[in-house]
Amino acid sequence: MSAISASMVKELRDSTGAGMMDCKAALTETSGDMEAAVDWLRKKGLAKAAKKSGRTAAEGLVVAATADNKGVLVEVNSETDFVARNEIFQKMAADIAKVALATNGDVEAVKAASYPGGSQTVAEHVAEMVGSIGENMNVRRAAMVSVDEGVVAAYIHNQTVENAGKIGVLVGLKSSGDKAKLAALGKQIAMHVAAARPLSGTVADLDPAVVEREKSVLAEQARASGKPEEIIGKMVEGRLRKFYEESVLLEQIFVIDGETRVAKVIENAAKAVGAPVEFAGFARLELGEGVERNESED
Repeated sequence: MSAISASMVKELRDSTGAGMMDCKAALTETSGDMEAAVDWLRKKGLAKAAKKSGRTAAEGLVVAATADNKGVLVEVNSETDFVARNEIFQKMAADIAKVALATNGDVEAVKAASYPGGSQTVAEHVAEMVGSIGENMNVRRAAMVSVDEGVVAAYIHNQTVENAGKIGVLVGLKSSGDKAKLAALGKQIAMHVAAARPLSGTVADLDPAVVEREKSVLAEQARASGKPEEIIGKMVEGRLRKFYEESVLLEQIFVIDGETRVAKVIENAAKAVGAPVEFAGFARLELGEGVERNESED
């Protein structure tokens, strides 16, 4: 029997999209015959991944997992919402979220990590599932929020199954105070984030390119009104404050009461919690966000 080299396994994997262990088994069964190995995989339904890998996967689930003072979100995509409601897919997504907790939310590290209960990596297991279920799938994004002391609250909007749905949010709050009350506050703020879609937590965290683009637009709008240059600067600053109030979490009006800035809500919570509360960060993943869908796919 011919020796099965790593390059042969890679070539078969690239051409079929099947998992690495399946490719190795196929080559072993066919004594290294590449064409026969492809047929072996096709007969077992494991070569479907190659045919499906070009299709748009914009459905699926955003899954949340928390442990200790850390939380992660993972977006696991499928082609259709029907598959996202499949219990096997849901279990896979939940397992991947648990892996993400151990890899600090780095999506490439998640893919390379071992899938629970087997010898495959997460990426290999997903590729095998593509062949089994017959739809393209992928682990698209992951995010993590952690605190040294306090809580990381998770919230899933439009929940499909426990801890998984269309929008996932994490909010970290630093405090030595009552954890139950902190968690309740964190969940309320996470609900706000789901609805209000802030671009950043603080003004300082805003992407400088976003700020400069906004300033440029506001300046042109002010010039169009015929105002002199010395007035335009003041107009831009005033309108920029409005932009911050709309786009920065701590500057936004809390959707729960409709009148208090989120920063003030956190500050005011100190009395109930029993210690000062500090905002530590947030993450928000919305299913399929930014994915270009090919409407011509059949």
